[in-house]
Amino acid sequence: MEKGKFIALEGIDGSGKSSQIGRLVQRIEGLGLRCRADREPTGGPVGSLIRQIFTGRVSADNRVIAALYAADRLDHLVNEVDGLCAAIDQGITVVSDRYYFSSYAYHSVDIDMDWVIGANALSADLLRPTVTIFLDVPVETAVERIRQNRFVEEIFDGEDRLRQTRALYFKAFERLKDVENVVVVDGSGAQEQVAERIWAAAAPSFIPGPDA
Repeated sequence: MEKGKFIALEGIDGSGKSSQIGRLVQRIEGLGLRCRADREPTGGPVGSLIRQIFTGRVSADNRVIAALYAADRLDHLVNEVDGLCAAIDQGITVVSDRYYFSSYAYHSVDIDMDWVIGANALSADLLRPTVTIFLDVPVETAVERIRQNRFVEEIFDGEDRLRQTRALYFKAFERLKDVENVVVVDGSGAQEQVAERIWAAAAPSFIPGPDA
């Protein structure tokens, strides 16, 4: 049985990732492939704790949050109920809203990136994305979208922090360019236009080019 693909959709908060996941899954299913959407933090026990921290119901140091993310991600991969590694081995393609590049960018605002990458090394060894698609938008656009769509501001949503996070995404991309397949996509414009750009980045994973 051929393994499924793993596509990670990345971007700062307000980049429009969540609005595009379903569209991408439908395009993949249109090829006759099994596909499922996923997200991080997960709905599991560690992911639920992270979400409580984000909304201020639980307090935790940013170093603790980074470690919780690494634990949630590892469970996301190997848990016996719906682990990603097992799904991909069964031929299911997974599209995830965030993966370890989110940690490399968001947590490296407060913690050395070497530590963050090391904390996620087990996950990287278990499963690297077939392609990581980074949805890039101006920080000002992201902040406006967040203000329009959220009732509760989360701890990583401030404009200055988002600006730092975006820069750290690109630092991580450059640092890991020899081992990761990353495509940066313009996230500005109508959702239909953005969806086509995302598909152009994802399609080579499923449809070989003329030189393949």
